[in-house]
Parts: sequence; structure tokens; C-alpha cells
Amino acid sequence: MMRRHESSVWPKIIISSCIAFLVLVGLIFIGITGDDEEEINPYAVLKVKDEEKPVEVKLEGKETQSPANPNEKVEYASTEWAFHGGDYYNRRYSILNQITAENIGDLKPTWVTSLGSGAEDKYSGEATPLVVDGMMFITTGANDIFALDAKTGEQIWAYTPDIPQEMDTVCCGWTTRGVAVGDGKVYAGLLDARLIALDQKTGELLWETKVAEWEEGYTVTSAPLYYNGKVYTGVSGGEYGIRGRVMAYDSDLGFEVWRFYTIPGPGDVDGDTWPSDNDAWLTGGGPVWNTPAVDPELGYIYFATGNTAPDLDGSNREGDNLYANSVVAVNAENGDYVWHFQEVHHDIWDMDPTNPVILYDVEMDGKMRKGLGQAGKTGWVYLLDRTDGTPLVGIEEKPVPQEERQKTAATQPFPVGDSFVPQTITEEDIANDLGPEFTGEVGSIFTPFWDVPITLKPGPFGGANWPPSAYNPDTEYYYVLGNDHYMSFERNELTEFSEGDAYLGSIFGPVLNSPTRGTVTAIDVKTNKIAWQQKWDALAYSGVLTTAGNLVFVGHNDGRLIAFDAKTGDQVWEYMMDAGANAPSITYEIDGEQYISIYAAGNALAGSKHGDKVYTFKLGGTLPEGKVIDGSAKSKVNELTEEKATEGETVSSAAVGLEIFNNSCIACHGDQGANGHNGPNLQNSKIAESKEDVLERITNGKSTMPSFKDTLTPEEMEAVADYVVTVISPQGK
Repeated sequence: MMRRHESSVWPKIIISSCIAFLVLVGLIFIGITGDDEEEINPYAVLKVKDEEKPVEVKLEGKETQSPANPNEKVEYASTEWAFHGGDYYNRRYSILNQITAENIGDLKPTWVTSLGSGAEDKYSGEATPLVVDGMMFITTGANDIFALDAKTGEQIWAYTPDIPQEMDTVCCGWTTRGVAVGDGKVYAGLLDARLIALDQKTGELLWETKVAEWEEGYTVTSAPLYYNGKVYTGVSGGEYGIRGRVMAYDSDLGFEVWRFYTIPGPGDVDGDTWPSDNDAWLTGGGPVWNTPAVDPELGYIYFATGNTAPDLDGSNREGDNLYANSVVAVNAENGDYVWHFQEVHHDIWDMDPTNPVILYDVEMDGKMRKGLGQAGKTGWVYLLDRTDGTPLVGIEEKPVPQEERQKTAATQPFPVGDSFVPQTITEEDIANDLGPEFTGEVGSIFTPFWDVPITLKPGPFGGANWPPSAYNPDTEYYYVLGNDHYMSFERNELTEFSEGDAYLGSIFGPVLNSPTRGTVTAIDVKTNKIAWQQKWDALAYSGVLTTAGNLVFVGHNDGRLIAFDAKTGDQVWEYMMDAGANAPSITYEIDGEQYISIYAAGNALAGSKHGDKVYTFKLGGTLPEGKVIDGSAKSKVNELTEEKATEGETVSSAAVGLEIFNNSCIACHGDQGANGHNGPNLQNSKIAESKEDVLERITNGKSTMPSFKDTLTPEEMEAVADYVVTVISPQGK
């Protein structure tokens, strides 16, 4: 389970094992005698094995343990950026105010570092850098981890994990969203479902733990959370019929402390929201794509859970399907369930909340309230009281259209206030965006589908997707990035579940040649109304930073880092980088100077240009144009040897195309060309029938699809075209 290079760890493991054994014996003795009953974990998990599967039963009837740090105050980010979300509340707000809306015109680069990793097409740069003790910690889409001098950009150390390159259970591109730092260690969740700890000063591997099996569809893409001697992480992979979970691990030795399943089993609390006549709960989904927030005073951690599985077919999973598509609070010490709020009942549209939750304190009606916000794919921000999950601003259950065969929920939650993206398709939309050749059926949010294809807004790409939102206590605005796009849903026969294979139930994809737009929106948390909004003719796909300097920073697909006035939404600054700005920026201070940093490496789903650089700015920065620090010089990172065909062996062009397709195209277009997250279904595309048309699109790109003429050779592009035309396209006939 664990690996450590230092021999000194073994005495600790032996001692810890002995202690754990004595504790276990003590608990068994207490359980037999009935003495000191209050000390028993009230939700201890019993595993009972039958012929087919383990059945997990929770023992109820006890109160949860007391919070660990009831007097700990959560401070805003200041000189350091020590947490993925800036602080325990995930607010992504800094009290630094040296850089303001008035003087930002003097903000210029001070260093740029090339990491030499993660620039290939299959990788996406989505990580938030951390800055602790003058060191910046950043990880690439290849899962390589770097420590840089936060003042100069020079590399201090680099760590390269051995990720199986044959992984075929990655839903949405090879990526990771960052690391955690605490207890002298750097913690990272790896794509192949491992959790590792590195020495903060040297990068030496201290321990690693297998979280789950990637062959079964489990991956880890979120940044872990360090809190109070524990490291928290969830698992991704909802498209593969996993059973979601969040786990806490001991930060010193890496053993699992507790586990919370996001899909309850028979006999568990809310297990009756799944059918009792089948095992749908075992493959029910509920991934956790985001980093939890913590309220130390209450002793709770909070996270949002992903889609049900199969994503688009609800016929075999009658009920609300908790705790999928929900905000969930659990006890940070023992993982006990506290409360939940479900945003989409019985989801059949893949409209799961993937945006990290944000905690905030705000005065409402003369009383300070403990707030929580979560920006959903639905296009609403859900504003709740984090003590019990009740709405801070009204949320109404309203009847929605029904489809008996999909076992749809009778009602859905409708927050009072404004949506930050459109949720319906109008006649004007059809005329302006879809054109006269469009003859399909359209609907609005929560319109079900079955045997007739239907086009809806929003869709699986959002509303709000993974790019983190931010909260500014000065403006009391919640800043969220949104996606406005057309998504078509088409019924497909539900296939039998097979471990490690996609488990979707139907087919979805963007409407060919329809526009994709983005929004940058400020929501007033007291009313859930839009205070200001910027609209783009491109996905808004990076994340948000806001500061006491009255600024909001966001990245753009074209490579710009852009700053807005936090109060008015007016653009006040921008800087063009050499790759897509698809990760959140951060700010920190060293020697009295405030810095802004962002990892600009592009994104497969956003269709943006790839790269490998960290850009860092300060007022009066004097970096000579074109000067780049080689951050990979001290460590040979990402050395992948090309496998060559056996001498005399003939490899078909389509077979070569399959490998290139899986590296460059699968994130957008999906496995075998279907159910991608930002590309049309190639199995029923007219373009995919013609090799000339496919080659033209690969070469020159169009809409959200980038050109590959600078990243693939003519022979590689031709091989991909052969694969699309000869293998993918015939599957739609």
C-alpha cells in the first residue's frame, strides 16, 4: 500500500500497527461488554460478505464527534497562497492590495519558467500553483510536480511519477488540478488513482497509497486538501460506473483514516433513494471532481458530488439517486454524514456540480450567516446555510416535464434569482445560431429525452464546470465562469455494465457548427442576482482570483490573462501569453512586493493552444521579452520512449490513427468518437464520412476545434483521418 525510501519509517509503521491492533482489540472488548458505549464510532462500517458482493451497513444512533478546532479562525490568503482555494473556505480572495485597478497598467512579467512537461495534445494545464515558505509548487497535466523559487522562477526540485501510459479510463483529458502542502510535505493525487507525499524541501517520495484501481475506471484529478493532520481526496470517473467516495488519510504515514461513500448502499442513510430490486447503487457514480472546503469551527468538510451512472439513462435507477449531484457536509474527523442538498434529482443530463464549494460569512437581515455557495452546471449558484444545508436565498421545488421510461423526478430545485447562462432555446436562437438546416426538437433545462433526439441548454459542459469560482467580502459578490452552448441528447440502448468501460446509456454532443460562448459573472450573494456580466464568444474556462485591490483575474482560451474591476466588471488590464490560460491565477507577496502567477498550458477540452510555462507578474516587472527560465534543467522530466513496431511488422494507418486519436482527440470527441465533452459525435457526423473533410478539419480547425497542423505531422493527420472514416464513422450506420 505504501512506499518510502527512508528505512526509518518502518519502526513507525510497526509501532502504529501495534497501536492500531490494541485499539481494535479495545473497541471489540467495549462492544462486547457494553461499557463506555459513547466511545464507539456511531457510524462504524461493518463488511459482510455474501456470494456476490460486500454489503455495508452503518450502525446508527450516536452523535457525531466534536469539531477538532472550534476556535480556529480561517484567515484570508495574504503573503502566501497555501491552499488550492486560497484558504480553507475556498474563497480565492487575497487581502493583498498593492496591485489595484488604478495602477494595474504597470503590471508586467518578472519571470517566466518553462517546465518542459505536459505540453503534448493529450494533456491539459488546469493546476493552481501553491506558494509556501517562498517556494511555488505546481503540477502539469502529465502529473509531474515542480518546486520553483517563487521570487525568481528557478527550479528547486522536480518529481516525475510513473503514470501508466496505457490508461484508457480517462474521461476528460489527462490533467490534475494541483497539490496540497502541510506538515512539511507536498501531497498529490495522481491520475492512476494514487495519493503520494513528497518532502517539501527536497521532493523525495515519502509515501504513496493506492486510492483505487484505475482499471476499474477510478482516477484522481482534484487537488487534495490538507487539514489537521489528514489529507482528503475524492475520486473521479463517474462515466465508468464507479461508486464515488471521499477518503481521509493520515498525513504522516498515508494510511486511510475514514471513507465516505457518495452513493449509499442498502441500509445506509438515504439508501432508499436507489432501487431495492437491483444493484444500481454499486455502479451509481457520484465522483468528486473538486477540492473540499473546511469550516474548523463546525468541524465539517464540504464538497460537491458528480453525476449518476449511467449518466444519461435513468431507466434502471428509479429514485432521486443520492448523494449524486449534491453538496455534502461530513464530519472532518470521522467522515460521518451531516447534511446534503441535491441540485439535480435523478440526473439524466450529466448536469453534475463540479465547481468547488465556497464558504463565506455575510450579514443578511441584520444577522451574520454562515454561507456556502456552489455554482452548478445548471447555470445557477446555490446559496445555502452551511450549518444545516437550508437555503440562504430561496430555492423552490417546481414540477418539470416527465418521461416515464427515464423514471424522471417529479420536481427539480429552482433557485430564486438569476441564472448566469441561458437555460432555454428560443426561436431567435434557432434562427441566429442553428440556421435553417436545423430541424431537430429543442427544449429547456430539465426537458427529458428518450427516442427522439433533443437539443437543450445548458449541458454537460456547463453552466459552471470545474474552473473554480471566487468570493470577495468587499463587494459581497460571487464570481463564476459559465459556458453557454447547445447540446444534443440522443437515446441509445443501455449496454450491460462492464468494469472499466464507459457506462453512459445514451449519446450526447455539441450541435455541429453551433456557437459556444462564455460568461464572467458577479452574483450578489444576498439576492442571487447578477451584479455585472461579461460575455465572450469562447468558453470561459480557467477559474477566478479576486483581491482587495478591487480586482478579478480570469484566463482566456486565446492566452490572455485578463483583469476586471471587481465592483463594475470593466476590463482594466490584459496580457497575452503563448498558450491557453485555462488554469486559475494566484497572488502572493515576497519582500514587500505582490506577485500574480498563472500556469498557461492550454486545454484539450477548451481547444486552446498547449504550452508548459508559468508566468509571474509584478508592478514594474522588467523581464526582457522572450526570456524564459528552463525549469526542467535539473531533472529529466517526461522522458517517454517511442515504441517502434517489430521489424517486418506492418501497422495499418487506422491503427496508428487510433493511438493518435486517443492522445489528441478523445477528450473532446469521446471514446470511439462519441460522448465527448466539447466535440460532436463523430459516429453520426457527415464530415466523418469523407476523408478529405476530416483532413481539412484536422488541419485548419473550426469553431472550438483547434488546428493540429503545428502539432501533428501530415502523416499523423492522415492516419487519424483514416481511423475516423474507416472505424468510427461506420459505427453510426
